[in-house]
Amino acid sequence: MRTTSQPRRRAPPRGATLVEVVIFIVVISIAVSSILGLLSLAVGRSGDPLVIRQSIAAAESLMQEIMSQPYTAKDPDDPTVDEAIGPEAGETRGSSSKPFDNVNDYDGLVLNGITNADGTVVAGLEQYNATVSVQSVALGGIAAGEGLLVSVTVSGPGGVPVTLSGYRARYAP
Repeated sequence: MRTTSQPRRRAPPRGATLVEVVIFIVVISIAVSSILGLLSLAVGRSGDPLVIRQSIAAAESLMQEIMSQPYTAKDPDDPTVDEAIGPEAGETRGSSSKPFDNVNDYDGLVLNGITNADGTVVAGLEQYNATVSVQSVALGGIAAGEGLLVSVTVSGPGGVPVTLSGYRARYAP
């Protein structure tokens, strides 16, 4: 019996060409760099909510301190003197002898570094700044001289300001 030799069939080539490998590397590089860019953006901004929350907490604390003060037509220290917006001569927020004694005394207050009412710096909030504005406003049926708009603005290290506003009506002569 005679066998004829048949030509061997070649298997199709396996693997990838150089062009396919280069295209694969380029596509993967673009995908990885996009993902890393998004991750770095997320990590870079992860501290922002903390700064904003601390700014809100500082503003709320200062607003609570201000709103706990009386709002009267006469100075609590001297009932013969009419109360005006802004502190009276010699009054300061951290003073033990002549502290702020009325809501409107806080107008124009600027804090470079958040401090307690006694003037001690709050640890961790040295880079935060606060400003207070007190304006006479009308509140519905309450005359302009009988109502106040108190605005407290606190900005943290990122410079994002947080403003809280509250209204106060005069309740005593």
